[in-house]
Amino acid sequence: MPRKSPYLQVVESLRARIEAGEWAIGDKLPSRARFAEEYAVGQSVTQRAMEQLIIEGFLEGRAGSGTYVRIPRRRMRMLRTRRRVPGAGNTFRSEAAAHGIAASWDSRTFPQLPAPEQIAARLGIAPGDPCVMTRYEFMADGSPAELSESWEPLAITSGTPVVMPEEGDLRGAGVVARMRSIGITVASVVEVPRPSRADQNQANLLGISLGALITEVERTYIDSDGRPVETADLVIPDSRYEIAYAFPVE
Repeated sequence: MPRKSPYLQVVESLRARIEAGEWAIGDKLPSRARFAEEYAVGQSVTQRAMEQLIIEGFLEGRAGSGTYVRIPRRRMRMLRTRRRVPGAGNTFRSEAAAHGIAASWDSRTFPQLPAPEQIAARLGIAPGDPCVMTRYEFMADGSPAELSESWEPLAITSGTPVVMPEEGDLRGAGVVARMRSIGITVASVVEVPRPSRADQNQANLLGISLGALITEVERTYIDSDGRPVETADLVIPDSRYEIAYAFPVE
């Protein structure tokens, strides 16, 4: 069996020491120079290891002060299934509630944007057709947990009470409920997950390191006539979620 890299050995050792209570919640850790000496590695190795434990939620860095032990963030299971629970509404909110986690999100909607070529292909419309695009930043217990960029053809929702996804009585209700309110039945959803690494913008928004593991999910909702009614790109950090798919056996 190949020997683990020094970086992984330091990560696992520090994680075990934190979980064993060598440092209490709120304690300041020794410097990376001291850990480098203790583990006989370079300071870049201990810095990278401490950054990984920050990503995992065991540590937090305080500018100009040092690195401290924090209450570990819980890693949620994102369950993808063919069967929706009636009344579940917003998927992120229901997932967080199942884990006893407070969910919140910020959004910004652009009411008339021309569809880029790739988005148009996913929605079955012509490039440049007007869409409503909404960017979301989801929070779990106040920490960044997920990003999403959603596109809906304006031809479907124009003139309806749900043209702005995060306004009105159905704010936060989710695509399925909003479409149902205007007589459209969402019959299926197609998801394409792709493992990736966080770019600088994603890392900044999610509070993770550049190059950290993420899953990018291309999701499209389709109505009972086979027409795509919404498509979105989700960015899910591996440090916050494990993704599980559950399907009935037929």
